[in-house]
Amino acid sequence: MAATESEIIPVNDRIELRAVDDRYTADLHALVVKNSSWLQSAFDWAQHIGSEEDTRRNVQSNQMLHARGYAKMFLIFQDEALRGVLSFNAIEPVNKTGYIGYWIDKGCQGQGLLSQSLQAFMRYYAGRGEVRRFVIKARVANLQSNRVAQRNGFTLEGCLKEAEYLHGEFHDVNTWAKIVSL
Repeated sequence: MAATESEIIPVNDRIELRAVDDRYTADLHALVVKNSSWLQSAFDWAQHIGSEEDTRRNVQSNQMLHARGYAKMFLIFQDEALRGVLSFNAIEPVNKTGYIGYWIDKGCQGQGLLSQSLQAFMRYYAGRGEVRRFVIKARVANLQSNRVAQRNGFTLEGCLKEAEYLHGEFHDVNTWAKIVSL
């Protein structure tokens, strides 16, 4: 399915995942800017936050990848307010494997928003038969991201030594996976 405004994954009566779309560019840019200090501590891309036009180009690139099935980017909405991003940063169609990425507005963390969204996201893609192996890679030092994987039934498969370069140094990365067959 192409990324259209109709591509929505319902989570519950207050939360839904909406496929990335140009019309959300200003809100997404504002949320990234609002969270820039903590995002920069966790993600390399956050160091390069530029103008709203830069965000628009990133959104358009993600729309293309989404439509082609190479990656999927969804925006997390709670009560019609944008709260974060949940995506497949990459998909291996033959292996039915999706590599998950996410971030949530700092003020919304610790409320189960991400876990509820992640569960709906996995059910949706497993139910469609597109992905059955879900993978989360998290820097060992990123305790919150590792806890998300644990809380959602992922199994620690191993630790990749010095696998992520961030802030001038290499970091070890845990690889978590979960098989979902519906």
